[in-house]
Amino acid sequence: MEPSAAGGGGAASASRPPSFAAQTNALLRKNLIFQKRNRKATIRLIIVPIYLCLLLTILQRVINGVLDKPKFRCGCKCVDANGTGSCQNVCGIQYSTVDQAGSCPIPNPPEWPALLQLPRPEYRATQESSLYAGFPDASCRKSQSCSATIPFTGANETVSNIIMQNLFPSLPLSNLSDNASISSLLLGTDVPGTYASFIEPAFISDRPIYILRPQCKASDSVTVPITSGAINIHKETICIQGLPLWRNSSAIINEETFSGYRKGKTVEGINEISMAYDFQDSNEKRFSVLALYNSTYQNVSYIPMPFGLMRIPRSLNAVSNAYLQFLRGPGVKMLLAFTKEMPKQGTRLTFEFSSVIGPLFFEWVVALLFPVMLTYLVYEKQHKLRTMMKMHGLGDGPYWIIYYAYFLILSMVYLVLFVFFGSVIGLNFFKINDYSIQFVFFFSFMNLQIVLAFLTATFFSKVNTAQAIAYLYVFGSGLIAGSLIRNFIEGGKFPKHWITVLEIIPAFSLYRGLYELGQYAIRASEAGIHGMRWSDLNDHANGMRDVLIIVVLEWLVLLPVAYYLDHIASIGQRSSLLSLIKNLLKNPTWRRVSVNEVGNNAVHEEMVKQDIINERETVDQVLQQQSSGYAVVCDDLKKVYHGKDGNPDKFAVRGLSLALPYGECLGILGPNGAGKSSFISMMIGLTRPTSGNAFVRDFSIQTDMEKIYNSMGVCPQNDMLWEMLTGREHLQFYGRLKSLNGPALDHAVNESLRSVNLLHGGAPDKQVGKYSGGMKRRLSVAISLIGDAKVVYMDEPSTGLDPASRKNLWDAVKQAKQNRAIVLTTHSMEEAEVLCDRLCIMVDGSLQCIGTPKELIARYGGYYVLTVTTSPESEQEVESLARKLSPNARKVYHLSGTQKYELPKQQVRIGDVFMSVENFKRRTEVQAWGLADTTMEDVFVKVAKGAQSSEELS
Repeated sequence: MEPSAAGGGGAASASRPPSFAAQTNALLRKNLIFQKRNRKATIRLIIVPIYLCLLLTILQRVINGVLDKPKFRCGCKCVDANGTGSCQNVCGIQYSTVDQAGSCPIPNPPEWPALLQLPRPEYRATQESSLYAGFPDASCRKSQSCSATIPFTGANETVSNIIMQNLFPSLPLSNLSDNASISSLLLGTDVPGTYASFIEPAFISDRPIYILRPQCKASDSVTVPITSGAINIHKETICIQGLPLWRNSSAIINEETFSGYRKGKTVEGINEISMAYDFQDSNEKRFSVLALYNSTYQNVSYIPMPFGLMRIPRSLNAVSNAYLQFLRGPGVKMLLAFTKEMPKQGTRLTFEFSSVIGPLFFEWVVALLFPVMLTYLVYEKQHKLRTMMKMHGLGDGPYWIIYYAYFLILSMVYLVLFVFFGSVIGLNFFKINDYSIQFVFFFSFMNLQIVLAFLTATFFSKVNTAQAIAYLYVFGSGLIAGSLIRNFIEGGKFPKHWITVLEIIPAFSLYRGLYELGQYAIRASEAGIHGMRWSDLNDHANGMRDVLIIVVLEWLVLLPVAYYLDHIASIGQRSSLLSLIKNLLKNPTWRRVSVNEVGNNAVHEEMVKQDIINERETVDQVLQQQSSGYAVVCDDLKKVYHGKDGNPDKFAVRGLSLALPYGECLGILGPNGAGKSSFISMMIGLTRPTSGNAFVRDFSIQTDMEKIYNSMGVCPQNDMLWEMLTGREHLQFYGRLKSLNGPALDHAVNESLRSVNLLHGGAPDKQVGKYSGGMKRRLSVAISLIGDAKVVYMDEPSTGLDPASRKNLWDAVKQAKQNRAIVLTTHSMEEAEVLCDRLCIMVDGSLQCIGTPKELIARYGGYYVLTVTTSPESEQEVESLARKLSPNARKVYHLSGTQKYELPKQQVRIGDVFMSVENFKRRTEVQAWGLADTTMEDVFVKVAKGAQSSEELS
């Protein structure tokens, strides 16, 4: 059959699909109304950034208040001025603690002896000395006399040993009066360093200073005077042995260092090294050394600079001095006399809280829009609202444009308020950095996040599941990004190109961009310079340019992917795409199942009835025509659901062939599980047929569902409505999707409301959430009929209606079927007889009979039903009465004295029945009796039972 543009019996306007602009206009109007009703929730969402900015401001002010206390201001002391006895308040670093020193003006910074970084005594020993040859055992921990272990190796063992012997000076510990004499000693400390050396914490802490010597004597513990300007400190020193250990290769040193790395606070088995050297190919003419240090004591500030390496120069100076003495003798020295910081002006101690926590905190703020968008999309999917719109002609293009635009506007308003309010209240994270960079960054990422929401929505069919996973992703990815990206950048050891690869993950790229903005804000606030500018993107250390490139490229790649997957999920199989993928993994090979397959659960053979044969012949004749003139033609339609977990395949529809002309209402009857819903689902595009085909207005359901939707109306079994929209607004929306507008739309809406008795009593302008179940049902019927849809599917339309409403609904359907085809499923035999021109009964997926109600009653109902109620003692006499009336009488019901018998019409006359019952009543007490002709319900029960019996026998 070739597809025809018009089909039969339809108006030209009805066959013309709505334009792209008309669909977009309909959806836009509906969404504007919905958002107007939902404005409180939207406003609450948009002002969330304002609350968060206020929270950050309050926390920043609390921190500033704490940092402004005397504890953190430059220390002062009242001293005697000029010996006059008058007290004068003098401030300076010499009167300050470590916490106060950072804010003091220091025009002439003090000079501090250079120190080695050593492990604490409990970390310089091991309980596994058999595994680590030469390391000190745990017995030295209590006395804190553990040696400082220094493994070394090199290509020339002799040269390496001589250099290491020169490493520890054995000079006398006398005349330590200046930095030159003190620097001749090899001093060390186990106090971690700081990011600035205005004050050396080792000299003001209660921990001792260590002197490394080849051997220690009792007299080697002395007091070292430190004098620098107004600073005078006398620090006690403790001698510890420097223990050089030869190793055959640097690999052995690396293995021992790795094995002895401290894990948390555990000290059992620790054998931390103080330092290590690999002299490589050093000799009398060449000095090449690889110095290793213990990064456990590296003090990494929030500013990504290796401040913890400040004590490495002493290690390098010591080994260089030892090599120099190897070449020129012990009298030649190259000393590192002291370390000294650059001068600085007085400052106020600050902590840019918003910029420090900004990357993680702001990532959560930005990413919180993702669950909101995902919930919105999955909600319409779960409640079949997207499906309902699709079945009434809404294309994917208008849907994407409207929802994408809405999400983008919502996102930008959300973030503009965030940036604006954060700037107004003084958050440097926003105020210092260039606003145009922030706009481009946020705008790019918001577009990517919207596409991710569309893409992710195809994998979910439940709102609760989508919300839970979305929030876990937002918070979990933020924490992971904050841990990995920050450590990788600030550690300086992770390859830069691998960081770029990690930024392909959207959460990581968002964090990296926010991290860069935060770092520039910190530097700007401390140094008094500007924040990030476009020229800074050329800096190789600035990752913002890479982030922008990655985000834009990802958006360009994922946009068509998300659109395609959404389109695939919205046609054919509309269930969760995740389920589709699971099915593919379990059943990688698709197979066409036909009714010819034979097995334990294959289709049973049955006698095909003449009415079904005639219907198939009609279908064959129609399919030969160029244009059928029929509204619906089903050609051997089959649907099989593949069994799971070892269960057999389920044949839902077995070779259904039907031809439905315009102006006819076809009723489909059948017990639960007969295949009615599966048939409707295939016809409206919810599921694909396993085999066979069907044509609606000459368009195939296999390939042309998009065209079929333009002239199709659906009243689903469950009402698919927006709770916040009114009945009138629902009909206006679906009317616009059917190309109605202006006065024609208003007239169609009013007529639809009147036909289902919803025009009066304020019902049209009442929100659907306040409708009763019956009112919702009537509205669903009105939606299916609006716009002159030529093919209408109604799945149990009168469920839950009172008798009066049901009567009004039947009148509306009878009037509507004059120029369209209606397929109706119902369990009400009365409804079937009133509305349907033809009826078909399905059992176990097979068509059992088809015809008008009168034809079916005449074919399957050639009997009267005699009902007699007596006392239980008289039941046998009632049965004898029925047998006298007709030898072929068949008992069909028996309960507590009430019996029903089927009497063949050709064997009895009504007058004889009345006369016999009257005579029977004279002999036996009859409580009630009746004689009825066959009803449609009787026909249904008989056909259904007969089909089920045949199946059991087969």
